[in-house]
Amino acid sequence: MNRRWRSVVFLGVLVVSNTVMAAELSHTQIKDTGQDSSQEATNVLSVTDLAHARLWGLSETEWRRYKQLMQGIRGSISPATISPIEVLGIHARDDAERQRYAEVWAHAMYEDAGRILAFQRTYDTAAKRLYPNVSLINISRLPGKTEAKNTFQSGDRLLFFVRPDCPACDLLLNKLLKRIDEVSGIDIYVTDVDTGDDRAVRDWASNHQIDPDWVRSRRITLNHDGGALDKLTQGQGEVPSVLRRRGEDVSRLLVSEL
Repeated sequence: MNRRWRSVVFLGVLVVSNTVMAAELSHTQIKDTGQDSSQEATNVLSVTDLAHARLWGLSETEWRRYKQLMQGIRGSISPATISPIEVLGIHARDDAERQRYAEVWAHAMYEDAGRILAFQRTYDTAAKRLYPNVSLINISRLPGKTEAKNTFQSGDRLLFFVRPDCPACDLLLNKLLKRIDEVSGIDIYVTDVDTGDDRAVRDWASNHQIDPDWVRSRRITLNHDGGALDKLTQGQGEVPSVLRRRGEDVSRLLVSEL
């Protein structure tokens, strides 16, 4: 092959190679441009975005982070009414940031409660002035009260299972003590204390102002649990629990029945 034809072939190969390279480069540029456009779409805030950010007292940076979070799992599992403050607080990056958003949200809720109450008072006044002789609720059409079923009989004895440092136990204890005259007595079983540690049981009773006269008269007895709850409930009992002993029968009571 003479020199002229070798030059022609070389030029042809060079043109093809450049064409392929240009196509690949063009494809890469298009892909990168698409990614940049997507990123810019996330970062660029519309006029509406800016207005909403100002309404919530958030900076543009905070609003962008809120929008990015809502594109992930937060937007998938949260109700549409979740606020930007809650979203940023839930996804806070440190304790200080979490504290700041919590205080902002608490302040917003406090102010909103004040507005709601103010409107309610104004509404009540307006309703009385505009419709002084009209009842908003026709009481005669309400269903009559059903007679409450008496949960207790005078011969019943209640078995109350508690543990120290249990706010739910304390609330339930107060309810039971108010009804002690309806039953024969209450047997209190203290769990989570060492078996035989009578002092812990007495301290619990003293801290809860159990009347010593009730203990002396056995209207109330103080006991260690000793596995009694598990035996009586086949291992299904939870503290606090109230059981009713009526004759030979023992049954669990719901809190709603007390």
